[in-house]
Amino acid sequence: MKKFLSTALFLLVTFNLFAQQLSETEQKILDRIDANHADALEFLEANVNINSGTLNLDGVRKVGENYIKAYNELGFETRWIPQDEVNRAGHFFAEQKGSSGKKLLLIGHLDTVFEPDSPFQEFEILNDSVATGPGVNDMKAGNVMIFYALKALKEAGAIPDAQIIVAYTGDEEKAGSPTSISRKDLVDAAKRSDVALGFETASGFSYATVARRASFSWKLEVEGRQAHSSGIFSDYTGAGSVYEASRILNRFYEELREDNLTYNVGVILGGNEVDYNEEQVRGSVSGKTNIVPKKTIAHGGIRFLTTEQGDRAFAKMREIVSDHLPQTSAELTIYEGYPPMEPTDGNMELLNVLSELSQDLGLGKVEAYDPGRRGAADISFVASHVDGLDGLGAMGSGAHGPNETVNLKTYKELTKRAALLIYRLTQAE
Repeated sequence: MKKFLSTALFLLVTFNLFAQQLSETEQKILDRIDANHADALEFLEANVNINSGTLNLDGVRKVGENYIKAYNELGFETRWIPQDEVNRAGHFFAEQKGSSGKKLLLIGHLDTVFEPDSPFQEFEILNDSVATGPGVNDMKAGNVMIFYALKALKEAGAIPDAQIIVAYTGDEEKAGSPTSISRKDLVDAAKRSDVALGFETASGFSYATVARRASFSWKLEVEGRQAHSSGIFSDYTGAGSVYEASRILNRFYEELREDNLTYNVGVILGGNEVDYNEEQVRGSVSGKTNIVPKKTIAHGGIRFLTTEQGDRAFAKMREIVSDHLPQTSAELTIYEGYPPMEPTDGNMELLNVLSELSQDLGLGKVEAYDPGRRGAADISFVASHVDGLDGLGAMGSGAHGPNETVNLKTYKELTKRAALLIYRLTQAE
């Protein structure tokens, strides 16, 4: 509690000291955020209290309806994009047309990891510094931040002729497959934009995200010769599928070592009979201690920072897989997922803009966050088309868990910083 109060006092003092560096229009924007702050928290509570787990299609649509109404009142053109083809609820898009400054794409997502059977369902203010609730930090507070930043900009008359597209996907936590369909509209919007700003969880006032690692998955299927265990390691029986899978996975562990490259084995099943549901990542297996196992399946994920690093890792994995133990065979399948948001000069230039205005607000410099400490996000799908920044949303803790929180003491100031970033980009040539 003392930590949050100290942060709030610091923000108040430093903000007053530096506010005189802002333009008259920028000060109007900040004043409107102050005036609307209580409404923003009420809107946040209303949205958190609607369960919108990715597979709760009706719940995701209900949250989308709230934003359709809100953005219509703000003067944006809105549309709901159904995603029945990939068994997802759909996406919410809003747009203001214009031609001044940078064309912006602002990215959020409506869904959470908490499905209707989760015991964690309600928004609750714990004290004047902290609120808790399912998806409050990842990323319902970020969605609300986008809206109230734009509301302040509109009320201050700051963006009369700016092209701004708002995209809230409905399946970020479990993207509909194939992503060529579920992310088509997001990519199309990026192709009409200059800059993408993602409002996933902030890592504090001092950091923003200029790069995110890709998140792919892989499956290893190994076959061995089923036989009596007394003959294992013989020329006829060979090593069996479990030893071959173990060899492969151990060599992955020993030989695939690079900065920003990680790979995880999520599940492994090996025995005489293996039944595996790939979509649900669960299965069953049977075997006996005196039978050499016929089949082993391992399923995992891999993260990498650049396409080149990913290609190099895949080539090494395939080389390792191909070096079989006797009487075994193995096949490796790589599944594309979230592509990398690679670090670029353009992303760093955006970071410099954010850092400068953050100092103008008295909130200090902003540096690039370590990409190895962030997961994948929707901004990655558009990173090859536009410059971008992510991690611009709310501060908090415990995302994806039953103790997920949002920091109320910093929320308003982060909304102000986001609003000024939008404003300054729409004024840039």
